[in-house]
Amino acid sequence: MKEKETEEIKRNGKRERVERAYELAREAYRDFGVATEEAIRAALEIPVSIQCWQGDDVTGFEEAEASGPGRGGILATGSYPGRARNGDELRKDAEFAFSLIPGAKRFNLHSFYAETKGRTVRRDELEPEHFEIWMAWSRKNRIPLDFNPSFFSHPLAESGYTLSHRDPEIRRFWIRHAIAARRVAAAFGANQDGPAMNNLWIPDGSKDAPADRLGPRRRLRDALDEVYAVPLAGLTDALESKLFGIGSESYVVGSHEFYLGYAGAKQLYLCLDTGHFHPTETIADKISAALLFVPGLLLHFSRGVRWDSDHVAIHSDDQRDICREIVRQKAFGQVRLALDFFDASINRVAAWTIGARSLRKSLLEAFLEPTRLLLEAENAGRYHERLGLMEISKTLPLSAVWDKLCLDAAAPVGSDWIAQVNTYEETELLKR
Repeated sequence: MKEKETEEIKRNGKRERVERAYELAREAYRDFGVATEEAIRAALEIPVSIQCWQGDDVTGFEEAEASGPGRGGILATGSYPGRARNGDELRKDAEFAFSLIPGAKRFNLHSFYAETKGRTVRRDELEPEHFEIWMAWSRKNRIPLDFNPSFFSHPLAESGYTLSHRDPEIRRFWIRHAIAARRVAAAFGANQDGPAMNNLWIPDGSKDAPADRLGPRRRLRDALDEVYAVPLAGLTDALESKLFGIGSESYVVGSHEFYLGYAGAKQLYLCLDTGHFHPTETIADKISAALLFVPGLLLHFSRGVRWDSDHVAIHSDDQRDICREIVRQKAFGQVRLALDFFDASINRVAAWTIGARSLRKSLLEAFLEPTRLLLEAENAGRYHERLGLMEISKTLPLSAVWDKLCLDAAAPVGSDWIAQVNTYEETELLKR
């Protein structure tokens, strides 16, 4: 009984410290015309789609059809204990991670996370029924689902080409798979409050410079025309580019320029992944340019280290710049946010938690920026004032407002989540 009383006293003391620090922070931001209450509310309302594949190292639940080579550049590095081995474990881990992450959330599935009750189901024969367990879980937890066709880890992907393959039979298989994925995503949308995002990425490309760059892109264009020929309700279609991948270092068929042109022509969403460009290239500047020509953007947050290595997203300058750009443009009606990394070298639930909390913190910081003052200074030509305010805003007391956000959202404050993850590891993950 004494231990419980002591813990309650500690919790009350922490709440009081958070509230005191927050009051001082609120006054500091008020001096710059920023209402912290509004910033907290806005930051909590933006949904973040959390990727299922972090929980099981991009393994999926597919039966024998997809065994063998053809991993298409997908590689989770490390062997930390506790990987989810089935849907029940993955859902349990995700639910625990959700409890540590403040704000609105979604869950993002790849097609090879279908649960087919031990039966082998070809990827081009997937139906909504193979995701019934996921949809029931979505309804129960009020967590909307997003979706992705899977063009890797499959024998028919081992050549490095799928939708742009020169063999028409292989190409038709992948076209049928993409069409099946759209039907599943549409079922997700009908099962929840709002459309599912259906994001298409393919690994197609060449390790060395090809003699024919046009042919595969022409085949990809024609294949996509078939995939998107039939309009479907309940989903939003997006296309994701990449600068290079393992086995496609010299040439990627679905380049940024290709998908920007195709998405603009067909009015599809364009996916920009923070790790899919040159290491010195940020996607923040691409947002305002792309939104003039496409209906919306799907932004994937990861962290490349020297290359597209899919490290856990953190509260980095790149991530903060992206969030500021979205807030300054008031573009949240056109932008969807998602995590896309997979790290098997650390606790996987912790990876989810760090990535999602860092993105939420970057959103909060963007909403706390004195944007009105920046624009007034810029429009008046007082660029020294604009730069000065940008620098000053970097050291305003974000941490105190972040702790208040977590407190209001009933999420762990400060480092409290780490102890909870360690306990979950001991009681659940290490027993696997």
